Amino acid sequence: MNSFEEINIGDTLGPLELFVSKDQCRAYARTMGMGEGAGRFTDDEAARKEGLPGMIIPGNMSLGLLSKLVTDWIGSSNAWLTRMSTTYRVPVQPDHAVTIHGFITNKNPENRTAEIDVWMENEESERLVTGTATVEFRK
Repeated sequence: MNSFEEINIGDTLGPLELFVSKDQCRAYARTMGMGEGAGRFTDDEAARKEGLPGMIIPGNMSLGLLSKLVTDWIGSSNAWLTRMSTTYRVPVQPDHAVTIHGFITNKNPENRTAEIDVWMENEESERLVTGTATVEFRK
């Protein structure tokens, strides 16, 4: 990543292409303690009983994947991710490729922050999850 002075509105992050398997989804749900009532994250049939198309990736897992795009961009620079908000538009299903994109929408010299729009797409370029990240650059 560049320094605060070198970034510009419209600069892009990514794309980051990922494949999340059903086993990864189940492992995440177990690790996060999503035992009872987590069928939508661990079992296709349980998810269908809830009206879903099959297993879905937990929202916090999607949030983590979006955050990864930003933290990878930050790298070892003197900046940190201070805020991330998301909107879940379409359930994210495991065993599908997703692509995560971002671009800088605002740069504030007073507090040395950058606002970044991020989103996750499926293979059909449908936006599944959208969000906004704030990155603060230390002097």
